Amino acid sequence: QVQLVESGGGVVQAGGSLRLSCTASGRTLRTYAMGWFRQAPGKEREVVAAMSWNGISTFYAGAVKGRFRIFKDNTKNTVYLQMDSLKPEDTAVYYCAAETSPGLRVGETYDYWGQGTQVTVSS
Repeated sequence: QVQLVESGGGVVQAGGSLRLSCTASGRTLRTYAMGWFRQAPGKEREVVAAMSWNGISTFYAGAVKGRFRIFKDNTKNTVYLQMDSLKPEDTAVYYCAAETSPGLRVGETYDYWGQGTQVTVSS
């Protein structure tokens, strides 16, 4: 079993930055594909960014491309989502997810999920 715990959410002004962290316990994330998703009030959960186990393959939703970056630090068993130039429409609960299969995965069929962290961007 893998337990994922997100942190780093908060309130930030438009144009600001946040770095979300997702730290795993129970297993190493070294060979896991990872993803970040978000769910805004009244909307369905959507993928924000995803990466293959080694980071060679990545995916970014159109709305965040060029502003967000997903990366993993295997020494800390943590995956990050660097979010720059934040916009009010980025306000949502952000979830990280881990997949035992190593390839890039964009859909929601991940094996493990965190509990979510709130990001609020004020205008």
